[in-house]
Amino acid sequence: MPLTLPEVERIAQLARLEIGKEEAEIARRQLNDILGLIEAMQAVDTAGIEPMSHAVDVVQRLRADAVTHRDADGKLRDLYQAGAPEAEAGLYLVPRVVE
Repeated sequence: MPLTLPEVERIAQLARLEIGKEEAEIARRQLNDILGLIEAMQAVDTAGIEPMSHAVDVVQRLRADAVTHRDADGKLRDLYQAGAPEAEAGLYLVPRVVE
């Protein structure tokens, strides 16, 4: 259903847009083109087509969540925590931020 000039002017008023007659006519044609495209897309038979989250079949190549570097004891925690301001029992101690 194509939009009329008064409908476009009403939409502009609701959107608080100041629009002249020439601009309203251009907007009417552009909006009608968009609505025509939407109608054409809705006419396509999509029965049996599974919805996709992305237009291209994308797969994230994630690495395995595995330890890839270890020291002689099998742990690097002590080495990493040696430079921390405060650490205790394998945990980093930080200042309290919530009272």
